[in-house]
Amino acid sequence: MTAPSLDAQPIDLAALQSRVDTALHDFLDAKTRSAKDQCLPLDVSAALRDFLTAGGKRLRPLLCVLGWHAVGGQDDDTAVVRTAAALEMFHAFCLIHDDIMDNSATRRGRPTVHRSIAVRHGHDRLGTSAAILIGDMALAWSDELLHSAGHPPHRLAGLRRVIDVMRQEVIYGQYLDLMTPLGPITDHEAALQVIRFKTAKYTVERPLHCGAILADADPDLTAALSRYALPLGEAFQLRDDLLGVYGRPDDTGKPVLDDLREGKQTVLLALAAQRANTAQRKLLDTLVGTADLDLDGAARIRAVLDTTGAHATVEDMIATRYAQALTALDAVPYPKPAAAALRHLAARAVERTS
Repeated sequence: MTAPSLDAQPIDLAALQSRVDTALHDFLDAKTRSAKDQCLPLDVSAALRDFLTAGGKRLRPLLCVLGWHAVGGQDDDTAVVRTAAALEMFHAFCLIHDDIMDNSATRRGRPTVHRSIAVRHGHDRLGTSAAILIGDMALAWSDELLHSAGHPPHRLAGLRRVIDVMRQEVIYGQYLDLMTPLGPITDHEAALQVIRFKTAKYTVERPLHCGAILADADPDLTAALSRYALPLGEAFQLRDDLLGVYGRPDDTGKPVLDDLREGKQTVLLALAAQRANTAQRKLLDTLVGTADLDLDGAARIRAVLDTTGAHATVEDMIATRYAQALTALDAVPYPKPAAAALRHLAARAVERTS
């Protein structure tokens, strides 16, 4: 393994996020001007602008640029930042379609794209159809951002291979997420498989690989990044699953009942079902996945999650994976600023309330 040269310059994550946002806004400004010139609807770029400015952790773009720094990227990073913006545009596509599949009313404390359009026009089907098209446009524009970033052909070819794999993985993960509730609620391995493909690889591993490939990383360094990324990605999603049941809506931006009403198959629920006594299992089977579940019912479910020890076990799983990620990070002499930033993002991913 060839260790990258050390660099003493700290990485300002807030400034980096601002640069990614600027790249997104500049791109959408250009698309708005083009649509206006052609007398096309401005709603599409406006909807994506509203969605992208409503919040979001920008974790994938940040990890993309940090992957570049971690393997010794030292040239002008403008093209890398534009690539990072392309990942966020692709993520908008994923979330807009995911909200339709989940029939979610809110995202980041605001109406989802399909609900916003449905309410504005008083037509649910129109809202769904328009949101599908807006998501499709985000997918197309993510490609445009990617190919207009200015990478030399050999790097673009390598990046394209990583992006293609990433897209397949997240779509397979989403498909598994849809199908897992058809199986037994006790199958925590199935829930972990969803986490690996829908989150660990998509959210952490592949963005890091995207950045690394743009700095011509060798395979050993790419594999080392995976050893950090995969346990961290699993910890990130396990925390998300806990927040879906125990989080505060003011922090998470969505109702605390959504995941329980949906019957989302999580490791948390699978462990509780495995350990439940007859009465507890009957309660879970009766209440989880109930569309009109109320706060009292949710409190009864949480009591089962607590008394079976499922909640505590998931907390332990998060702590174990977080420690594995940090151990993997310490095993490679990454540039100190990149290592510090990756450590900071790891803490932010697992020690969060939203």
